[in-house]
Amino acid sequence: MKKPNILALIPARGGSKGIPRKNIIDIAGYPVIAYSIAVAKLSKYINRVIVTTDDAEIADVSRRFGAEAPFLRPKEISGDKSLDIEFFHHALEWLKKNEEYSPDLIVHLRPTTPFRDFRVVDEAITDMIKDKKATSLRSSEIFDRESPYKMFKAEGAYYDLFGKEDFKKDEEYYNYPRQAFPVTYQPNGYVDIVKPSVLLKTGMLHGKRIRIFVTEKSVELDNLMDVESARKVSSEAKYKELMDFLKKMKR
Repeated sequence: MKKPNILALIPARGGSKGIPRKNIIDIAGYPVIAYSIAVAKLSKYINRVIVTTDDAEIADVSRRFGAEAPFLRPKEISGDKSLDIEFFHHALEWLKKNEEYSPDLIVHLRPTTPFRDFRVVDEAITDMIKDKKATSLRSSEIFDRESPYKMFKAEGAYYDLFGKEDFKKDEEYYNYPRQAFPVTYQPNGYVDIVKPSVLLKTGMLHGKRIRIFVTEKSVELDNLMDVESARKVSSEAKYKELMDFLKKMKR
């Protein structure tokens, strides 16, 4: 069986409102983006690591930690409202045009989730390789707060309900206890896997059969308090291999 060609794509634009220069801020002696690069390098399946950025400094930092940054992403697809599918399209088109390179799978690693176990990433890749029907894979946590089934959306001046198709007509299910509702999942940015063939054929990033992959809760960098939390996490024993690898990579 031919080994699949698997690319890790790490998006890291220069602009950030919540945390200035978020993708290269220091966490325990290393820039944030270095953690995602290290996880990709530790994977036994990923055979290429590319950072897609609009920022020359981020590109330089990424190269110093072993990633490729063969292009700078256009500013027009690097703003606050830009969509993930835009940088995926740009990277695939650039690689096809300039290198005749087309990966079988793309592992999407967001720098803003710096602490991952590379073995868990490999488990996700294994699941995706085995599941021929899946159009993508997205990691998530089981949503253990107030159920979305208890929430409302607006329809004119009145509330409308989520999840009506799961209950009988006119059933006031939003008054039920949480245990009465189906399990729901919150995407968490730990690891997503995309099939370029699906994207190019359908125009959809994840397609219609997104494989479930549940992970532990992880630190996501949205504000400066999260940065402090991440610095504390760096000393946990389960991330020793990651930290040791970063120490070897730094140059």
